[in-house]
Parts: sequence; C-alpha cells; structure tokens
Amino acid sequence: MTYATLSSAGGPSRTETPAIGAAAGGVRALLRAEGLALAAAATAAYAHAGFSWGLFAALFLAPDLSFAAYWLGPKWGAAAYNLVHSTIAPLALGVVAFALGAPLFQAIALIALAHIGFDRALGYGLKHSAGFGATHLGRS
Repeated sequence: MTYATLSSAGGPSRTETPAIGAAAGGVRALLRAEGLALAAAATAAYAHAGFSWGLFAALFLAPDLSFAAYWLGPKWGAAAYNLVHSTIAPLALGVVAFALGAPLFQAIALIALAHIGFDRALGYGLKHSAGFGATHLGRS
C-alpha cells in the first residue's frame, strides 16, 4: 500500500509505504485523538482530586528520562522507553493506590497517564528497536 504525502508547499511530493506495524491515515489520527483524550481525562481527574500542580509540573516530563537508555543502543532504548510509556504500569499503580488510599501514588499515576496521552497526541508512539523514530504511530 502506498500513501501520498504533501510537500512543504502543500502539494503532493512523493509516495511512501508506511513501516510494517505502523499506523497510518485515519487509524493514526484516531490513535492520536485517543492520546489527547487520555491526556485530558488524566489531567481533569488530577485537577478534580485537588493534587499539587507543582508536583504535576515537576514530574510531567520525568518519563522522558528513559531516553538515556538509547546510549546503550536502540534495543535497550526502545525497551526502556516502552516500559515507562505504556499505560499498563500507571493504570495498575492507580488502581492499587486508590484501593490503598495512597494519594501520592494516585497523583503519580495520573501524571504518568497525562504524559503518555500527551506524547501520543503529538505522534510519539511506542518504539520499535529499529530506531527512535520508528513507532507504532509511524515515523516520529
């Protein structure tokens, strides 16, 4: 399958084949919209709970420290990035924190979910080991 792309002047420039395993077209747009919805919902829940905005600001970009693992190579970098940019861990943390009544961990879970949603909305997806730009959302 090929897809037309637009040049910087706005007209068609070439055709590209999306990477295997990468979303394209309407599917990519839908996944990015889901990311925006996740970021908005997590941020709204954070605000509703009355958690500290200073903590939010301090931790919002913390998951991006996983980029440092790329110094070990793309395989390790992708694994580290995906570990902290998957929704599984913060959802599990949030459920356990809610059950135990641990507001700090509830806040951390919501911040992590907001960060992940924000990244997805910008088009930064989970990484393939082929390199930093190869993601499930296509090239970033």
